[in-house]
Amino acid sequence: MKFQLIGVNHKTAPVEVRERLAIPESRLPEACKKLAEHPAISEGMIVSTCNRVEFIASMKNGTGDLREFLREYFATDLSEFESHLYEFREDEAIRHVFRVASSLDSMVVGEPQILGQVKEAYATARAVGAVRAQLDRLLTRAFAVAKRVRTETAVGSSSVSIASVAVELAKKIFGSLNGKSVYLVGAGKMSELAARHLLAHGAASIFVANRTYDRAIRLAHKFDGQAIEFSRLYDSCERADIVITSTGSPRFIFRPEYGEKLMALRRNKPMFFIDIAVPRDVDPEMNKLDGIFVYDIDDLQQAVSSHVADRKKEAEKAEAIVNGEVEKFRARQQTLDVVPTIVSLQDHLETIRQAEIDRVRGRLGPMTADQELAVEALTRGIVNKIMHTPISTLKTAARDPESTTVIDLVRRLFNLRDNLHDNLRDSPHNEGKEKGAGASKSTRGRGTEKGPEN
Repeated sequence: MKFQLIGVNHKTAPVEVRERLAIPESRLPEACKKLAEHPAISEGMIVSTCNRVEFIASMKNGTGDLREFLREYFATDLSEFESHLYEFREDEAIRHVFRVASSLDSMVVGEPQILGQVKEAYATARAVGAVRAQLDRLLTRAFAVAKRVRTETAVGSSSVSIASVAVELAKKIFGSLNGKSVYLVGAGKMSELAARHLLAHGAASIFVANRTYDRAIRLAHKFDGQAIEFSRLYDSCERADIVITSTGSPRFIFRPEYGEKLMALRRNKPMFFIDIAVPRDVDPEMNKLDGIFVYDIDDLQQAVSSHVADRKKEAEKAEAIVNGEVEKFRARQQTLDVVPTIVSLQDHLETIRQAEIDRVRGRLGPMTADQELAVEALTRGIVNKIMHTPISTLKTAARDPESTTVIDLVRRLFNLRDNLHDNLRDSPHNEGKEKGAGASKSTRGRGTEKGPEN
């Protein structure tokens, strides 16, 4: 295993840092492909949400550094980001992936959206060939761990979502949501979720603007609302008491000069902006205008912090599940690392045995069927005895953190070919396949958050 992960999240970096590293959905396939094509990396995937940007890789050797890819991809020396970056390797990288998928690292612990977002990131990377054997096993197991956590603990019950927190904040501003109008700028999943919460608490009407007008129509139809062409956004936004925006625009959509016009048109009636976009859609300077209240994704994090204590005990149970799963995954991976070497050793000695029989067959002359069987049994017995100790040692070493050292030593002693080892190790079909000591030549070489994490 040579897993490595580097990134930033809502705990280590403010939104103004995260938005500079965020990769739009449209650019993710290309970015994943570039990641996997980097000389030090064999596989890679990227998770980019409003609360985190993480690069996960299976390295070709233990000396590579994902920072080199980040420097090249973002064309920066990373010095201004260094204090915000976190890095995990091997078991810690596995643990982090399991925790993220299980929503234990989310701004709202237990929220369900992040699992779907990780699955989407995995599917994107897999579609461009950036995820193969090693990361495929890691992510597949991460999804199973997330299911265990949700099934065996109550960490996701009574879930506090960004949408529910937005409702609480809106009530504090307006007192009541009865009759209030909601404007969704962007037609993503989180926008839909927020709209449902607001309508359930009394909001009267929904307006939807989206760059793709058909998506705006579909979402507005769900709520018996009104779809508005994106070009008419500024001509219609004053109708809204609450604006929820998440567009993925690289620039601010709402600026102070526009906010002043809104307040004039609304005759200073208060207006609430919930900005869940990264990069942000609303200029934070808008918050300085009387009557306008702006909450970005980091502000919402502070609002949900009071709910975290209620889940602490369940989160502790979930952490125990994750820790146990990390140990199981490591043991399984180490066993898989040993299998190709055992297969290669068996093939190597079998090749020698057959070659020696062929070499002396001419000197022995014609042999009866019984003599052929005797030679076969004799030579195979010798080979099996030679293989017994190294194979037993390799199987024992599979449970040891230093197994790589033992594997390398055996490969050097018997001059085993690296290419066979690499091909078998990287094959997604080789799990659990190990030939017996008497394997024949015919079997030789077979491989087998847009929610809180928006």
